[in-house]
Amino acid sequence: MLFERSVNPGVAAFEGGFLMPENHSVHFADRVHAAIRRTQTPVMVGIDPRPEELPPGFLDQFPTDRAGTAEALRAFGDEVVDLAAPLVPAVKFQLAFYEAYGPEGVAALHATAAHAHGKGLIVVLDGKRNDIGSTAEAYARAYLGKVPVGGRFEPAWNADALTVNPYFGGDGIAPFVKVAAREHKGVFVLLRTSNSTAGEFQDLMAGDQPVYRHVADRLAGWAAPHEGACGDSLVGAVIGATCPAQLAELRSLLPRVLFLVPGYGSQGATASDVGHAFRADGTGALVNSSRAITYAYERPASRAKFGDDWRAAVLQAIRDMIEDLARHTSAGKLRS
Repeated sequence: MLFERSVNPGVAAFEGGFLMPENHSVHFADRVHAAIRRTQTPVMVGIDPRPEELPPGFLDQFPTDRAGTAEALRAFGDEVVDLAAPLVPAVKFQLAFYEAYGPEGVAALHATAAHAHGKGLIVVLDGKRNDIGSTAEAYARAYLGKVPVGGRFEPAWNADALTVNPYFGGDGIAPFVKVAAREHKGVFVLLRTSNSTAGEFQDLMAGDQPVYRHVADRLAGWAAPHEGACGDSLVGAVIGATCPAQLAELRSLLPRVLFLVPGYGSQGATASDVGHAFRADGTGALVNSSRAITYAYERPASRAKFGDDWRAAVLQAIRDMIEDLARHTSAGKLRS
């Protein structure tokens, strides 16, 4: 079988001939639910640092080489984490913006992700990884599991969850689910994405239904054996808020799957669009906003109100999103 039921957390597991250590962590979906309940919001802050959009004068504090720029990305990311941590359950890092700066950029991401963990945040890495089975297994070990080092096993990234691409089919997804189940991590499978040309492939009819529906059917099967006490699976779905009709359709089809919902804010989706992601009690989704929060200080209204205080602008953007979802979606029920 390609997929296995979650390993009992008290039992060590074998992978590739190596004995893996026991893991007594809490199921990923249960941790997400607990974090959402604790903060009373489903808001996820996306951190996609672009040097050219950092606050005025921020880069001037660092050397003008690649290592200096990467250090600026780390410092900015850490400050956004500090602002977000008391208010939201999770952050999402887009790998590409760090990988663009080579080894130094990757080190900056690793440092800020560790900082976010230290603040109690759920950390999702957005890399949309996958490949043939053996390579997918290497990706899974790298981002969600542990790698052999000198006769012991160590986490390389220690992320809580990773976004993955289902295009390779079941044998590409299976290694991620296997490692995530063993390590009590999460996997978010791309289902219906938020970009404007997503429908070129995802909406194509294959038989009597579009491609994204076929992926949803497979995803339901991948998710079912790995549900936590909360009822949701460690296998989640990425579904853009920019396609609200499909979001509502997929929530009906996947009632026990946690949704990661991009597209709110800078991509044009509103709270009414996002609302389709939630169950009646306000659970079931993490709603991501990146640029609209991290670069809030660029907006004329924010400049007029906060001047050069970019931190105040970012903090206000987080609070505004929390209030928007609370007022206009069932997420408001989390407060009761």
